[in-house]
Amino acid sequence: MDEIDRAILRELQTDGRIAYADLGPRVGLSASAARQRLQRLLDSRAVQVVGVTDPMAMGGQAMALLGITADGDPRPVADALAGHPEVVYSVLTSGGFDLFAEVVSPSARDLLDFVNDTVRQTEGVAGVQSFPYFAIHTHRFLWDVG
Repeated sequence: MDEIDRAILRELQTDGRIAYADLGPRVGLSASAARQRLQRLLDSRAVQVVGVTDPMAMGGQAMALLGITADGDPRPVADALAGHPEVVYSVLTSGGFDLFAEVVSPSARDLLDFVNDTVRQTEGVAGVQSFPYFAIHTHRFLWDVG
């Protein structure tokens, strides 16, 4: 991956629907050369172009990162939690927690109910620590591509 590839990725992070006619000049290429570069990145599976939802726009008003400890293999716990629509993602970790899960609910009460009635009751969950947070405005995650 060279500097032009990284420039393409930076532009896509800002606007994933950018037209090749606009992308090419921004990265110093023609539109067709930019299309070919991006296609090469897609074909190599180094890059995926995906849609990301904004939980706040989708009706979520209460969000938390859950640090979860398991009493055994955490993979079945992660799989079980991933099946719930409140769970945005779950990841296995090493350290103080066996996995993290980000959850979004319509209200603080719904979040509390989900943690207590669903997460804590999931087979294999030994403990849950909740780190609630508040999205005051739309946020965007940008990865440093160099």
